[in-house]
Amino acid sequence: MNKPALGILSLLLLLSSTFQAQADPAAKLKNDVQRGEEFMDWGVGLFVHWSLDSELGSVISHSLVGASEEYIDRYLNELPKHFNPTDYDPEAWAKLAKLAGCKYVVLTTKHHNGFCLWPTKSTNFSIANTPYQKDLVGPFVEACRKYDLKVGFYFSPEDFWFLHKQGHEIRRKSKHANISSNPELLAHNKIQIKELFSNYGPIDIAFLDAFDNDHITQYIHELQPRCLVTRGEMETPEQYIPNKPLPGPWEANFTLGTQWQYKPTNEVYKSGTKLIEMLIDIRSKGGNLLINMGPEPSGKIPFEQERTFRELALWMFINGESIHNIRPCPIIKEGEMWFTRDTKESSTVYVFIPQGKKHWRRGARRTYTLKSLSATDNTRISVLGQNDRVLEYQPRAKPVSKFEQTDEGLQISVVRAQRIYNDHRWPNPVVVKLEGVTFVDES
Repeated sequence: MNKPALGILSLLLLLSSTFQAQADPAAKLKNDVQRGEEFMDWGVGLFVHWSLDSELGSVISHSLVGASEEYIDRYLNELPKHFNPTDYDPEAWAKLAKLAGCKYVVLTTKHHNGFCLWPTKSTNFSIANTPYQKDLVGPFVEACRKYDLKVGFYFSPEDFWFLHKQGHEIRRKSKHANISSNPELLAHNKIQIKELFSNYGPIDIAFLDAFDNDHITQYIHELQPRCLVTRGEMETPEQYIPNKPLPGPWEANFTLGTQWQYKPTNEVYKSGTKLIEMLIDIRSKGGNLLINMGPEPSGKIPFEQERTFRELALWMFINGESIHNIRPCPIIKEGEMWFTRDTKESSTVYVFIPQGKKHWRRGARRTYTLKSLSATDNTRISVLGQNDRVLEYQPRAKPVSKFEQTDEGLQISVVRAQRIYNDHRWPNPVVVKLEGVTFVDES
């Protein structure tokens, strides 16, 4: 074969390989690996579900599916006339999130209904055409940054307003609801994504809620390469916790009650203890917990939700180091006790001890034997939040934490000494910090 022919063949092969690389899913733009590692350090995020149908206290968006034409007409045309969140205070949201140990906050900028919380040029079905008129997204972003919280945008590519405008029946699982088979819907979404990811500075997280996310995922990566796409690119189990650790970064998202959006009646909320136990379970398996808050139509945080977040805040104020900047251990649980380990110092392990069926009264000592762990010459033990020297009103008491390596395992002995509640009945797990230890399988 002559040289010109070889040159043409080489060019054809190069073009062919380039085309295959573009078509190959592995060649698609993906989350930055380093940012993914950072995400795993954050541990806790606040999800905020809020839209104009919070006025009704209904499920967010989904009441439009299977609804009568009269209902849809009133929803799309009458509800915007009532949505006027005059008590909207994103700083109050951010302060509570910060206190509760959250590292990021994710806001539903547009849910499935298609209503936009910012004054978009793509539709009149937005906050601009309500009595409130002002942008809700901008102040949210500013408040997050003021309190050093990462900014997250939830966005649904499935847009019921747009589908209705096209003359389609409103439903999720259908060909016209997928952006891959509805070019007009894709174009409509890309206008909105361009606004969200161009007008508010660097965005840390995008949570895409659709059965067909790929085109929008790629577009976000083009606009902001350092933005992490959670749902759409990583595992995001909803309302359940996996049985074992998942590879890489992942995030479990949960409602605080039975509904994502504000539900004024017939609601049952998780207790603070339940929320804390869920967080420990998820973090021991390497995931993040994204826990939801549903503001009232006025913008206020419902009192019932706020008090649960404040119980979490108290526990995190004491034990936050066992939740942030950690990774799963080779053994994640022994009996009822969970483990996490420090990101930078793998020989530092946190042991989460639940109260158990019998209340652990303040001043009482408990002893446990951990078969999974071994002491070293550098082992130290402490209880997070305590100085191990003082038990209030009992000057002769010695609440020092102790350990001993036995044939059965590492024996730890600790006192619950800190006065947290006035009645001395603290229902939530105590965290023991073990420095300089190894897991049996690693020693």
